[in-house]
Amino acid sequence: MDNDHVKGQPQRIAVFQQNGSGENKIRGIGQFGGDRFIIETYDIDAPLPDLIEHSGGYLPETISADIVLDYLKHPDLSNDLWLLCEKLRIPVVASNKKSLVKWPITPRVCCALPRREDLGEYGKLFGTPEFRVTVIDGRIAEISVLHGAPCGATWEAAKRTIGIRIEEAPVHIGLETQYHCTADPAGWDVMFGKSPVHFSAELHKSAMKNAMDRLKIRK
Repeated sequence: MDNDHVKGQPQRIAVFQQNGSGENKIRGIGQFGGDRFIIETYDIDAPLPDLIEHSGGYLPETISADIVLDYLKHPDLSNDLWLLCEKLRIPVVASNKKSLVKWPITPRVCCALPRREDLGEYGKLFGTPEFRVTVIDGRIAEISVLHGAPCGATWEAAKRTIGIRIEEAPVHIGLETQYHCTADPAGWDVMFGKSPVHFSAELHKSAMKNAMDRLKIRK
């Protein structure tokens, strides 16, 4: 199957979710990505057994997409989806998941995905937060989001940081990110001592600090 993205055409994204687990990301991609993407969703809402030996009744036989986003909850389904994507040579992003399969890209949270040219328009727009800021009279006057979380938390947090004093901006945007982040706060990471929500907040705080190193100041 030829899944190469045609330049100038919308990127085709296939989203796999269970019981609406990817809805916030789907909404964010549509809102902030606009006509750069065509999204097709595969919804699995039925009760599932603890062990799925054959996923044929749940997953399609083939996928026509440039990139796959895996928000499935059942590990057996995710594993079989990754193997299918590997067979079809379609990149798959499966945030906050562990895998013995080498094919999936597994950042700790959706906004920990670095810029990746091999992920096309999705990799250019969504992932690790990046800002460009303008400061007037010591306060944040404008924030442009160059790269952000697919759930939209980056854009929402940036909007609510306008008018904040520059010395308070990194902490403020981190707190705002926690309010709008859709990651599961229960997924505590023992190694790093943070939940995905806290980790996301730290990423946005760091991104604001980096932006302030390059900020535009006007009086």
